[in-house]
Amino acid sequence: MKRRDCLKAGLTLPLLPLVQKAAAATGPRPAAGLTRVRPGAAGWPGTSDWDQLSRAVGGRLSVPVSPFLGDAATRSEALAQLRNPFFIGDQPALTQTSGYHGAWLSRPSARVVSAANSADVAAAVNFARRHRLRLVVKGGGHSYHGTSCAPDSLLVWTRAMNQVELHDAFVAQGAAAGTAAQPAVSVGAGAMWIDAYNAVTTHGGRYVQGGGCTSVGVTGLVTGGGFGSFSKAFGTAAASLIEAEVVTADGRVRVVNADQEPDLFWALKGGCAGSFGVVTRMTLRTHALPDTFGGVSLKVRADSDESWHALVVETLRFCRDTLCNPHWGEQLRFGDERTLGVSMVFQGLSQDAAAAAWGPFVAWLAARPQYTLLDPLQALALPARHMWDADFFRRHAPHLIAEDTRPDAPRMRMLWKGDQSQVGWYLHGYASAWMPSGLLDDAQREAAATAICAAAAHMPVELHCNKGLFGAPADALAASRATATHPAVLDAFALALIGNAGGPAYAGSGGTVDEADAREGAARVQRAYQQLRTLLPAAPTYVSECDYFQRDWQQSFWGPNYPRLLAAKRRYDPEGLFVIHHGVGSEDWSADGFERRR
Repeated sequence: MKRRDCLKAGLTLPLLPLVQKAAAATGPRPAAGLTRVRPGAAGWPGTSDWDQLSRAVGGRLSVPVSPFLGDAATRSEALAQLRNPFFIGDQPALTQTSGYHGAWLSRPSARVVSAANSADVAAAVNFARRHRLRLVVKGGGHSYHGTSCAPDSLLVWTRAMNQVELHDAFVAQGAAAGTAAQPAVSVGAGAMWIDAYNAVTTHGGRYVQGGGCTSVGVTGLVTGGGFGSFSKAFGTAAASLIEAEVVTADGRVRVVNADQEPDLFWALKGGCAGSFGVVTRMTLRTHALPDTFGGVSLKVRADSDESWHALVVETLRFCRDTLCNPHWGEQLRFGDERTLGVSMVFQGLSQDAAAAAWGPFVAWLAARPQYTLLDPLQALALPARHMWDADFFRRHAPHLIAEDTRPDAPRMRMLWKGDQSQVGWYLHGYASAWMPSGLLDDAQREAAATAICAAAAHMPVELHCNKGLFGAPADALAASRATATHPAVLDAFALALIGNAGGPAYAGSGGTVDEADAREGAARVQRAYQQLRTLLPAAPTYVSECDYFQRDWQQSFWGPNYPRLLAAKRRYDPEGLFVIHHGVGSEDWSADGFERRR
């Protein structure tokens, strides 16, 4: 399963005693047994209650219905747009992932508030709290764990809040005297990364650290501590957060930053906003734009297990010596039939310089007849300002992009062709682990290669080099260290990803889940992951791309940061209004978020 085709940890000690200590220090919690209400149950809001909410939000309250279950014309249009992430994102009843085997299916909420502003969000939050409703929040809707999806819930949908505003000299509200102004961009909660890149890079000539997939929501990626193709140069997306506007469980609209409510601000930088409130706007630091962006690709096959192992060892050595620096990002894919696929991107290099960097690796292959070059080295560079310029790609490389094909779609809506396979996918299994830089050392490289080869025998292993910050510059490391993301990311040279998925499984779409295939896919993922666990038995991982059933998730996602996150959760959401799967404080709730367990 390819995360994207092109252009696109250390160990920790058990921390449960620290988590328990932090929980005890934050005061009493509501008693176990608190339940939320479902449609038809006693306490579910009546018609007059819903009418009152509708008036409060300007009539933007409705019952979400999947277009695949609509009339013939509606369903026909939906089927034609089944692989269009922008269409899927425009449907309040749908999510970009259609489910995860043994875990969840994409199903609509009972009601949706299509929020236009923070006042709408506050009205929905207050309503849910008063009536004891399950509340979910959706912006981009890309969560692999279904955190923006819950049947019988009230959905706060922020899609319409997609404004983007550039600042030449931004100073956070209430900042300490002498705080320097800096270039920045303010982005509404419903904006996608293509909205941000179009404004900041294509038209503004600067760069904002965001996601590789252009239809991903800005808010979810930033608050999840997310990565983009060039994070090796600019740090995590959360590291660029200067300020956020957020509606907390008490219905207050707060503006938080390093000087105003710093604990909540810090929690939003990688702790997942869905556990703390509803972010309505965020302001991110922008960076000087490099001269160029570009990509490098090749594919090679080894003729035996012995030569395959040697190839993996050499690839890891080359990664250490050439790729662990701010210029490079994206992935190395160790696939079936002993094949290595390279889909790397670069910044700040010329096309010739990028190709030359790979010269020694290509020469190493050429000197050994046991390797067959299936796809020769290709390097391509372009002026950085055109990286997300849809018109540029329409003219020069239309084969690299897909588009929002609806007649009224904005012209700037493009996505990388390789990302289209993710639209609507039904995940069979998924697993990931941050790979600490020590594995690249001479003393450990052989063992690392052995584990990767053993894992790849079950399922392809992708090393996403941009999702580990080993080799990043000091300023990017410092900014990323000041987030809630697990500190293992700072020393990781890559995030290892293993996954398997089937096609869309939305009700009414015609897609069905092949249970036997899904079970086998999930089992293969786990067999592959277990091979990595022999090397890294307690490897931390990235909260947004990991196993739904992640063991010891508090440690795996946040490590030593979890006690501080839990304290912020107890302070700003003591009743647990905001519950997401494996989110901060979710251990207090049933899996569906409807009953307090402790």
